[in-house]
Amino acid sequence: MQERVAFLHALAQALSVLSLYPAGHASRERAVDSAHTGLQRMLEDSPRVTFGFLGSEVLADGQPVRELRDWEWAERLPSVGIQQLEFDGTVTQDELEEFLDLVLARLGGKPVDTTEARQMRPCGIRYGAIGIHDVHLDGHVRVAATTLSMGMVEEASAVRWLHQEITRGKELPLAEAEAVVRSLAIAMHGDHNVMLPLLQLREFDEYTTTHSLNVSVLAMALSEWIGLGSQDVRAFGVAGLLHDLGKVRIPIEVLTKPGKLEPEERELMNQHPAEGARIIFSSEPGLDLAAVVAYEHHVMLNGGGYPTFSYPRDCHFASRLVHVCDVYDALRTKRPYRDAWPHGRVLSYLSERAGSEFDGEMTNAFTAMIAEWEPADVQQWREDGDEA
Repeated sequence: MQERVAFLHALAQALSVLSLYPAGHASRERAVDSAHTGLQRMLEDSPRVTFGFLGSEVLADGQPVRELRDWEWAERLPSVGIQQLEFDGTVTQDELEEFLDLVLARLGGKPVDTTEARQMRPCGIRYGAIGIHDVHLDGHVRVAATTLSMGMVEEASAVRWLHQEITRGKELPLAEAEAVVRSLAIAMHGDHNVMLPLLQLREFDEYTTTHSLNVSVLAMALSEWIGLGSQDVRAFGVAGLLHDLGKVRIPIEVLTKPGKLEPEERELMNQHPAEGARIIFSSEPGLDLAAVVAYEHHVMLNGGGYPTFSYPRDCHFASRLVHVCDVYDALRTKRPYRDAWPHGRVLSYLSERAGSEFDGEMTNAFTAMIAEWEPADVQQWREDGDEA
């Protein structure tokens, strides 16, 4: 891990130097040479090294780099579209310098191609967003209608156990989480009509369990609807299941308080996205996407919400998708402090905030999906809107 830390420090130093000196300057050449030497040393024992950046966290091959907690560039790189960065032993010094210039161009606001993982030219540097493939909203795959059992006893028990394990300080049991998602995916493709909300609270302390299951199903359904492949659909399902994992660190009396939270309680509640990402990071190196969604799912399209980014940037596609599903289920299900909202009110809420709080295309796709699932309710909402 020491070589990885040393390389990232050399990378940051090179970026600082290159921002001050023109091409050909001796200081610039020394800085690039130092970074390239650090890269070669880092790759001596590993043919390929991948870094991930999220908030104050840095990951190296999926493992948290604690020495770089609160490293400034962990926020700055994602702000210019570099949430994941991979190097291999074929990188030349000229290619590294070209990459550094590209980062500085983005930081300076110059127009660049931000297509996922677009490269300057074929080389050993790859970068882009964490985790998904062939994202598109043009056309969609119809999700088979389904009715999930209102009990879902085994799945709910598994999620409660998973939360209890985390509360006890143990690592995230990934196998159980993936098993729950597989079970939900099978249930999604039955032959019945959808009943939403999928699960309702029977007791207040089931809040996190039921909400997690619902958001997982909605995230998988919307992923299929917009045409994502099966691998991404399952990854989105796991991300939906774990998006609120940080709430296991919130006292139950705060989580289920039937009324407005006090300022100190709100501050505690607002820490759950970062806590959830931290839990996932420290437990499972293969869950980068779920950690990103846990961290970003309360960030609005306009930059509002929480946590606040020091360097404004767009949230991951998966986070924007889960955000819509999260709010839909939160409003459609009965909570300890209020009754469930009817469909029309929830859809109006989403529609009114599309383009500011929510991704507009994602909101439209979600509404179209719900329209096929529960057409009578959606048609009434549309007629009410026309009359207004």
